[in-house]
Amino acid sequence: MNLAFVESPVQLLNVLEWAHARTGGDLLPGMPAQPAGSTPARAADLTVVVLSPTDPMSRGQLRRMAELARDEGFTVRWQEARGGAGAPLRTVRELGPMLSRAERIVIGDPFSRYVQLLLTLVRRKDLTVVDDGTATMEFVAQLARGEKLVRWHRRGRRGPRELVLAPVTLLARRRLTPTRARSVEVFTSMPVEPPPGITVTPNDFAWTRARFGPPKITRGADLVGTSLVETGVVDPDQYLEAVSALARAHGATRYFAHRRESPDKLHRLAVETGLEIVRPDLPLELIARRGPIGRMVVSFPSTVVHTLPLALAGTGIQVAVCDIAPEWLRDTASPRAQDFLSGVTEAARKAHGLTLMGPEARGGATLLGA
Repeated sequence: MNLAFVESPVQLLNVLEWAHARTGGDLLPGMPAQPAGSTPARAADLTVVVLSPTDPMSRGQLRRMAELARDEGFTVRWQEARGGAGAPLRTVRELGPMLSRAERIVIGDPFSRYVQLLLTLVRRKDLTVVDDGTATMEFVAQLARGEKLVRWHRRGRRGPRELVLAPVTLLARRRLTPTRARSVEVFTSMPVEPPPGITVTPNDFAWTRARFGPPKITRGADLVGTSLVETGVVDPDQYLEAVSALARAHGATRYFAHRRESPDKLHRLAVETGLEIVRPDLPLELIARRGPIGRMVVSFPSTVVHTLPLALAGTGIQVAVCDIAPEWLRDTASPRAQDFLSGVTEAARKAHGLTLMGPEARGGATLLGA
């Protein structure tokens, strides 16, 4: 049995993509089976455990993704992992027997303290890490450099909680290192250079393209929001000005909000820019593939500048990225923020053939497009 732990809608989407890739498309009616001698992960072999977050938008999208997973024949277990002080201990106790029976553990966020705690219970189990967005790039880079696992936007302060959990993080990192008894796979749409011993399997969003679309395409442009303000990286006033400039430059009328964007910020965007704020009930890759979607989709450096070109392959839709100017960053931003965000843009340019297309959205912001 394969056991997957997910905490976000995108992680669950990528678990479905991983399972689809393992079966060679056999989950789809009428598609040919995996060649003889292979070891596909069929629906009956995979149980997905949703470690439910607390914010309503994430929970809503996860509920919809769970429905899609059940429609594909997978077993989905909804775990209220954050429902009170005793929830973590209860969750670990309830999931212990499933962990012991599983042959392969699939995780979506190796930086998650919850997942790291569960990994301490895993010994000789094969592991797969599926994309949790651009954080996968940082995860693989930290493994290759032998560094501790720290999210790129954290400033590195070591408070009491971090000191208590440090042994858990260290042990989880060891679990994510391949040995003779344990294989480690990274299933990703991101350009990564893994350390020796880790297998990288490309995610080309074949399940998404087979299940949804082709999309209805509108004449205008759509903007994709980001939670960089909410994570303390980007100044809110600078962000608002950048969105306004992009909307004017490209005639955008809709703004697809990130699930973690605050209602107050979105209200301000709607009032001051006139954009229609859309709060998707599924990951944007599925929303865009279903349509309607603009002929151009403009995003700041984020996961979608890598995933949308794959999900929308063959549709003629142009994906563009507006880089983050240094003056947009807040004092609270991590010292690594600018390099990381610029790296996301540059990697997308190289991976998907993005070229300079101008004009500048704001001082210091270069607009790139397919």
